[in-house]
Amino acid sequence: MFNLGISLVSFSVSYGLVGFLRQFWQHHFLDLPNERSSHSLPTPRHGGLGFILSFVLTLGIVSLFDSTVLVPFPSTLWLSLVPLIAIGLMDDFLEVPALVRYLVQLLSASLIVMQCGVFPQPWLEPLGTPASAFLGVGMTVIGITALINFYNFMDGMDGLVGSVTAIQLTFFAIWSDQPILGFAVASILGFLCWNWSPAKIFMGDCGSTTLGCVMAIAVLKQPDPIHNGLASLSILLPLVGDAIYTLIRRQINHENLLKAHRTHVYQRLHHQAGLSHSQVSLVYGVLTVVSAINLYQFKVFGSFLTLVMNGGLVIWVEWYLNETLKKKKITEL
Repeated sequence: MFNLGISLVSFSVSYGLVGFLRQFWQHHFLDLPNERSSHSLPTPRHGGLGFILSFVLTLGIVSLFDSTVLVPFPSTLWLSLVPLIAIGLMDDFLEVPALVRYLVQLLSASLIVMQCGVFPQPWLEPLGTPASAFLGVGMTVIGITALINFYNFMDGMDGLVGSVTAIQLTFFAIWSDQPILGFAVASILGFLCWNWSPAKIFMGDCGSTTLGCVMAIAVLKQPDPIHNGLASLSILLPLVGDAIYTLIRRQINHENLLKAHRTHVYQRLHHQAGLSHSQVSLVYGVLTVVSAINLYQFKVFGSFLTLVMNGGLVIWVEWYLNETLKKKKITEL
């Protein structure tokens, strides 16, 4: 009952804060539609600050009544996110240079690795202790920054990143028996009430980069990471797989990887195939639920099933989108 009550508080506070921020930013700092946008109306951003503040308040309440819940996730760990949140807010208001943003991401990632440890990478063991330890730390830090940016890249559709992250964190809360992750889910759901299509407010870079970092913490803090580490990454595939596939596809097509675009699979499903924001978000949500069930029921084999499922879907979607494009061209003729 305690956990349920705290979750309700987290949800309610998040809902209220995001609603307040929506009103506060209604006539300032709007996200204006452009040729790359998936929305058509000016919309307030910075909504991510609402669920972040709600979660911080929840941590404070929990620390007063049952601090044992916080033992696996001490306050110093969450403080590692402060530089990332700060630079995300600055970037939402100003154009912060990419190099500065990445340096701050490296700082937060390094602080997290100092407290959570290195992600298991058994393939490095033949290199010997000093080399494997050094490379392990470096690859984990870079991996965290990759997740931060992938979640930011994917935040271009109403309700997409918020709903998928809520499902992923729900899985890790059950998988790891960590109720604090459930409190984070409650905060995200409060935000989603405003962000689901048609979105009344966006989470902004502050919200999307923070969610990517929280997912990295959830992966590093799972039970028995040596055996479950690689397998647990499969639940990230619906979102991260899209980002990685798009990067590879653009590299093959000799496109400028640093140039803004709208060629992610989720964007093409909306703009080329005609799916609505809600439909796209539901597709990714269902894929994430299936990935979670595979991992929970079948562990390593389940992660393999998820990998095959996502790979097959990418091939099919690519074929479907190309056929749709051909039909449009024929119709125009």
